[in-house]
Amino acid sequence: MEELDILHRALGSRLVIEAAEVAKYARDSSRELAMGTAQAVVLAESTVDVSAALSWANAAKVPVSVRGAGTGLAGGAVAYEGGLIISLERMNRILSLDVPNRLAVVEPGVITADLDAAAHQHGLFFPPDPASARTSTIGGNIATNAGGLRCVSHGVTSDAIAALEVVLADGRVMHTGAQTRKNVVGFDLTSLLVGSEGTLGVITAATVRLKPVAPGTPRTFRASFPTLESAGDAVTAIVNGAAQPEVLELMDALSVEVVESYFPSGLVVPAGAMLVGQTVGLDAQAKAAAITQTCLDAGADEVEISESDSLLEARRLSNPALNARGLKLSCDVGVPIAALSEVFRGIGEISRQHGLRVSTVAHAGDGNLHSAVEALDTPEGIRAADAVLDDITRLAFSLGGTISGEHGIGSVKRHELPWQLDAVTLDVQRAIKRALDPHGILTPDRAI
Repeated sequence: MEELDILHRALGSRLVIEAAEVAKYARDSSRELAMGTAQAVVLAESTVDVSAALSWANAAKVPVSVRGAGTGLAGGAVAYEGGLIISLERMNRILSLDVPNRLAVVEPGVITADLDAAAHQHGLFFPPDPASARTSTIGGNIATNAGGLRCVSHGVTSDAIAALEVVLADGRVMHTGAQTRKNVVGFDLTSLLVGSEGTLGVITAATVRLKPVAPGTPRTFRASFPTLESAGDAVTAIVNGAAQPEVLELMDALSVEVVESYFPSGLVVPAGAMLVGQTVGLDAQAKAAAITQTCLDAGADEVEISESDSLLEARRLSNPALNARGLKLSCDVGVPIAALSEVFRGIGEISRQHGLRVSTVAHAGDGNLHSAVEALDTPEGIRAADAVLDDITRLAFSLGGTISGEHGIGSVKRHELPWQLDAVTLDVQRAIKRALDPHGILTPDRAI
C-alpha cells in the first residue's frame, strides 16, 4: 500500500509486513480471542522510530497496539484488524545507572529481572517484582502498574517511577517527572501515564528509583494451613504485626499440587493453603520466627524457615504450571486485607456452584488475588470459565475491593468497568483520552 510505503521509507527494515512475521506479534498471553490481522509491525529501536510510527498512524487514522514481551494477561496488546503493531522489545538498553542518587534510566524493553540484576552489582535493587519478572518488561510493568512479590513492603511500579519519556498519539515526544524526590510542578502526568495501558502514549524511556539491598542473609518461611480461611486470618495478623515480611505469598492446595506435579521439588501439598514469604535484614531470622509463630497461632499445622529461596521459586512457577494443567483462564482482583478469609470462602462457594475447579494464588500481603479456572479449550468451556471469573470479580468488589490489582483492564475485563467506575468517572477518563488522542488510534476500546 502507498501509505505503508511512506512508513517504510522512514523505518526501512524495522517495518515488517510479511504476514507470517506480523502474526508472531499479534497476541499477548491473555484469553482474548478477538485478534485482528495487522498491516505491519514496527520493530522500534529508538524514540525516533516510535515517533515516526505514531505520526504516520495518526495521520492515516490506523489503530495501534503496543507490546513488549507479550506477557500481558488482559488483552491489551492484541492486534487490531488493519492496525499497526509497535513492538518495543528491541529497546532493551539500561541507559544509565546512577548509584549515588539510586536511579536508573531504562528503555521499555528491558526485562525486569535484568534491571534488578544490574542494580544488584552496585548493592541496589529494583523493587517491583512481578512473578513474571524473568520475562516481563519494564514498559509493560509501567503500562499496567504491576505489583508483584515485594509489593507488600515496597509498593507497586508507580512507587518506583520518577520520570518518563512518552511519545504521544500524534508523534510528539513528552517528558514528565523529575529526578528529585519532591516535584510539584504542573499536573502529575507521570502518575497519569503509569497504569494507562498504552491508551495515552507510548513509553520510550523511564527513570526508575532503586533501593539498597538489605544487609544480612534473607530467610524464607513456609506455613501450611488446613483451610484457605485460616491462611487468610494469618495474613491479616501478620500484616498488622510488628515483624514485617518483604514477601508474603499464598498458594492454595490445588496450585501447590499442580506446581509440584510439573516441577517436583519435594514440596508437601497442604490440606488448605500454604503461605510462603521472605524476611530481610540483620534480624531476618527473628522476624521469620515471629511470623511463623503468628501462623501457628492462626491455625497452621506446619511451619518451616530456610535460607533457600526455593519456596519462592515454587510461587513463581505457579502460572506456567497452572496453564499446563488447563487452568488457563484467570482473573486479577484485590480486596482489603481483612476480607481475605471471606473472599476465599466465597471463591470456594462459587467453584462449587459452577462445578469447576478454581485455583488461587495471591500476593497475600496486599490482598491481590489471582484465581484460575480449569476449563475446556472450547468456546463453551471458555464461556463457562468466564462466568466463574466474573462472579469472583463481583465478589471481590462487593467486599470493598477492585476488579483489577495489577494486570489491567485491557479488553478482557472492559465489560466490568461499570461495576467499579460510575458514569461521571468514566466520562472524565474518556475525556482525558480524547484530549491526548483525538483520533482514538492508541489502544482503542481497551482499558477505559
